Amino acid sequence: MRAIREQGLGGVILFDRDQITRARRNISSPAQVTSLIRTLRAASPGRLIVSIDQEGGQISRLNPGDGFPATRSEAQIGALNSAAATQSWAQGIAHTLRSIGVTLNFAPVCDMNVNPSNPAIGQLGRSFSASPNVVAADAGIEVKAHRAAGVRTSLKHFPGFGSATGNTDFGIVDVTNTWHSVELQPFQKLIAAGLADSVLVAHLLNRHLDPSRPTSLSHAVVHDLLRGKLGFAGPVVSDDMQAVAITSKYGAAEAATLALQAGVDLLVYANQQVYDPKIVDTTVSTVFKLVRGGHLSEAQLDQSVARVNTLRPAGR
Repeated sequence: MRAIREQGLGGVILFDRDQITRARRNISSPAQVTSLIRTLRAASPGRLIVSIDQEGGQISRLNPGDGFPATRSEAQIGALNSAAATQSWAQGIAHTLRSIGVTLNFAPVCDMNVNPSNPAIGQLGRSFSASPNVVAADAGIEVKAHRAAGVRTSLKHFPGFGSATGNTDFGIVDVTNTWHSVELQPFQKLIAAGLADSVLVAHLLNRHLDPSRPTSLSHAVVHDLLRGKLGFAGPVVSDDMQAVAITSKYGAAEAATLALQAGVDLLVYANQQVYDPKIVDTTVSTVFKLVRGGHLSEAQLDQSVARVNTLRPAGR
């Protein structure tokens, strides 16, 4: 509350349970989380972003155990090969989010299911299909359903997580030898169709695209590929900046610096591995130092603010 009122925190992300301890975090019932969101938004001097990961299936922060409707996974929806079924499913998710006050859903997953044994995507049923056309079609329907409900979305995990053999939440994941450029196609199709509210960049190592840095911290990936080649002009979002794939190699200040210099607009801190109550203070301090030191321009920050503002809800 203090960070929202006094320190300029522009958004929050809600979780049902802690990733490690499984202790309850922000969600216990529809009435409770609706009240929580209302309180947070009232504390904000601006238009607070309230975000969540509500993909469907196993990755659903709003689940039946806490009084919310059960949802099918993307894999189950993709297998139906029915636009009507996809639309009904997506409308249900979007309606639930709108009913409690969530304004940004970190979905749809646009990764292709090219490695069904992938512990982060395939094994969890998080991909619509191994076909880029199916992924793009179903994801597009989902984006439109969310927009109709007044909820923004984020295409993830650019430039493609489907071929991975590990999970960046728990370690460094290198897809250099498994990734193929076809994995860009769902993102490319959706961007070209005007169906990308934002794009979330993964923490993968992909030496085809950058020989040394993870994709989320790479100027070559964010600026040259996503903004340049694919022509995306909207907000770019990081995956969890406290994921082990980042913290095992980079300090917090260095990671934030590289992400911002790469062209990421919105930094996400899930506070799951180790809770850090000072994360807003330290991150804002890092940005001030970058500007004062001439490593980040005020013009670049202004551009990022303008892009992030497109994700904010209307009114209060």
